[in-house]
Formats: sequence, structure tokens, C-alpha cells
Amino acid sequence: MKTLRIATRKSPLALWQTEHVADELRAAHPGLDVSLVPMSTRGDEVLDRSLAAIGGKGLFLKELELAMLRGEADCAVHSLKDVPMELEPGFALPAILARADYADAFVSNRFENVAALPQGARVGTSSLRRQAQLRALRPDLELVDLRGNVNTRLGKLDAGEYDAIVLACAGLDRLGFGARIRTRMAAPHWLPAPAQGAIAIECRDDDIATRELCAALDDVATRTCVEAERAMNRALHGSCHVPVAAFAQLQGEHLQLEGLVGSSQDGRVVRAHGEGRGDAPECLGLQVAQMLIDQGAGEFIAASHG
Repeated sequence: MKTLRIATRKSPLALWQTEHVADELRAAHPGLDVSLVPMSTRGDEVLDRSLAAIGGKGLFLKELELAMLRGEADCAVHSLKDVPMELEPGFALPAILARADYADAFVSNRFENVAALPQGARVGTSSLRRQAQLRALRPDLELVDLRGNVNTRLGKLDAGEYDAIVLACAGLDRLGFGARIRTRMAAPHWLPAPAQGAIAIECRDDDIATRELCAALDDVATRTCVEAERAMNRALHGSCHVPVAAFAQLQGEHLQLEGLVGSSQDGRVVRAHGEGRGDAPECLGLQVAQMLIDQGAGEFIAASHG
């Protein structure tokens, strides 16, 4: 195989991630010609409504998957946190790259952290997970929807529409905006989206040549952690309708998982912590999901689907 065509969204962050994957593939396979196939997805085009309202994060994948089925691209690059828990039949994830910073970023031009915000301050985020955790900390805050790419969101903050916004550290770092991070919102006090900070490559299940090329970039430790996080989310029927957070850490053969389910309406949250073996991440994910359900997470999940 001499040429590999990678489908990607057109946003600056998606293009950065895909260029990064292309560089890694060229390094792993000298002589391989890698080209990008930029595409627009419905998730990028409809910005006046929340993702939950227009069909969920899978909207970022659909057009890229169709391009692979039509033979216009061999694989696609995604932020793994945007990839649904169940892939469409006929697709696989041959590589999950080493995870970047998993944490969320508190970004503000005037305030250092959430605690420093004045009463009733406007905070921009469309993520129900971030909203639930913000409400748990500061029920007085006014939480306002914020969609669009990273540059758009920072522009709205700079225009004075918000007192602060919450973004992913990894996206800011990748685009050269690391200096905008006022505070890292990190575990165990604040939990990220399952698989946040990890990039995945998707290809057709039956495309053995592409799978083998991409597998060279797979990071086993990251895959172990995100499989635990995604298994927990899957067991909770998590989607962008449900505020679910998870973070796993692998130390040697020992795997730890923190999980959270909350209500974006009133800030109630339930948390659970589990430990298990690194060779059984799915088991640990299911165990922590059950612990959350035992503490009443089912009520939040039912309400979000209600």
C-alpha cells in the first residue's frame, strides 16, 4: 500500500490531529504517502443547537464513515471522546494514540478559577458533564451554551460574552493556546469525559492493510484506560444526553477508575472508585458503572432520556 488517505473534519483542531497522525504514520512507515481528505460534518455545520438536540456526537463521524465506505478515504481520525460507545457495524479502531492532557481547562481573562468567579457569573459550556460538575460546585453560576471550534469559543470569551469558559486542555495545547489555561480542572476532584485527550484512528473492519499500517501507532496503556472508561459509559447508556465523567489510570498491572454521573439541572452527582487488573479494563468499567447505579445514577440517566 503506497498511499493512505485520511478523512478528517475541517476544524483547526481536527486538522491538527490528523496532520499529527499523518506525521506519525510517515515516521512509522518510511516511504508511505499520506494525504488528508478534509470534509464538513453535520456536527460542524449546525452550531445553533446543542449536540444532544441534533443527534449526538456520532454526527462528527457519519460523513467520514460514508467516505470510507465509498472508497474515497482509507481511514479517519477522531477525538476518541466524540466516538460513540458502539461503532457502526463494519468499522474498527486499529489505533488509539498515547493520550495527551486529559483534564479540562478553566479559561478566563479576569478570574483564576471557579471559586474566584463572582456570584451569578456567566460560564460558557454546552457539555452536560461540565455543567453538572459546575452546578455541584457553584449553583449560583449562570451556565450558557457555547458551541463552535476552539478559536470561536475563545473569541466569544474575549468579546465579553462570558466571564469564563471551560474547554479541554488537550485542544488548547494542540492549537498553541496553552497559555490561555488559567487552571487545570483535574481528577479526582473534577473528572473529564471518557477518553478525553485521546486520538483514535477508525477504518473499515475488512481493510486489513490499513488496519496493519495504523496499528503501529496504538498505545497499549492508553487503550487499556480508555476501554475501562468507555465500558463504564456504555453500561450507563451514556451519550451526550447524560452527564457522565470517567478517568482511569494504569500503574503497572494495576488499573484504577473514577466515575461520576450527575444532573446538569441541579448539580447533584454520584461518584464511584474502583480498582482492578490492567488486562480486564471492561470488567472494571462494568463494576464502577454498577456502583454508580447502586448509588442512584439511574435516576439521572432516566431523567436525561425522559
